[in-house]
Amino acid sequence: MISMAKANRVSSVVVDRTRMLICSSPILPRTPPPTHLRPSMDLVPVKSFIPLSVKAFSTKSQPSSGGNGLPERVGFLGLGIMGSPMALNLIKAGHDVTVWNRTESKCDPLVSLGAKYKPSPEEVAASCDVTFAMLADPESAVDVACGKNGAASGMTAGKGYVDVSTVDGATSKLISEHIRATGALFLEAPVSGSKKPAEDGQLIFLTAGDEALYERVAPFLDVMGKSRFYLGDVGKGAAMKLVVNMIMGSMMASFSEGILLSEKVGLDPSVLVEVVSQGAISAPMYTLKGPAMVQSKYPTAFPLKHQQKDLRLALGLAESVSQSTPIAAAANELYKVAKSHGLSDQDFSAVIEALKPK
Repeated sequence: MISMAKANRVSSVVVDRTRMLICSSPILPRTPPPTHLRPSMDLVPVKSFIPLSVKAFSTKSQPSSGGNGLPERVGFLGLGIMGSPMALNLIKAGHDVTVWNRTESKCDPLVSLGAKYKPSPEEVAASCDVTFAMLADPESAVDVACGKNGAASGMTAGKGYVDVSTVDGATSKLISEHIRATGALFLEAPVSGSKKPAEDGQLIFLTAGDEALYERVAPFLDVMGKSRFYLGDVGKGAAMKLVVNMIMGSMMASFSEGILLSEKVGLDPSVLVEVVSQGAISAPMYTLKGPAMVQSKYPTAFPLKHQQKDLRLALGLAESVSQSTPIAAAANELYKVAKSHGLSDQDFSAVIEALKPK
């Protein structure tokens, strides 16, 4: 065996020779590549790759501040299936939130977590820098914004109003006129997504209106959603949401037909759901709702009455531009039948019940 002392001497010789080799090696200057091989960084503008209207990353923006440098005070009107989790996410993110709802008791859970309460939309708007509204239908959206003690009465120059309700373009423009008449800014921002995405902060915002307000409320949208689009003038956001929900309602009606037909011809509808989920027509909606539909269960994430309302509004939008929508029209009739069966407050997947023999 080699003694420890001898091993150490051998190691020292190796290290010394290595150092000599490194020190004696010439350091050559780096020769730049020929000009024609260098990447031209000034030929393609970087901004052309990422539209400014789309949130490119999932990281959350920092809390927005008012002109005085303090965090902006946020109002939230309407605490239903969607509004309540959206407001809750703002509170969890540390924002100063003031809430209102027609049924005052729905405000209690949020107040217990730190939210403030005001007894009218006007008082919420007056006490906040930016006010969000999530109402069930166009009539409610107009009343809360423009009616007696409505939000417009509390708006002044420098404030902002963001309507995240699903309404038609004409309704959105009407609300915009009332808000802007006070000197305040207006943004429509209907969302794509239902209860679970609202709870998880994974909504998609389809915005239009005052772009300065869009930039200002971006941190709040990023708390409540995973992406946001700025689409231009008021009415464009409403139109995009109606087109999306028209497609969704028609898809659910067709999916319902497929489930019942598979059962009638002796197939296992559960297997159909699995087959669909793995093919080219796969959609998260089918995977999420299909298993419960097979069991005739429809836990409400998006009420059927709201889906039918959106189909009706989408058909009106199509009529206004003379666009034929026969599939959506047929789907709308099916949802109307489902409503007549008392399924209005069930999830919109309950439309399958309208196809079952009674």
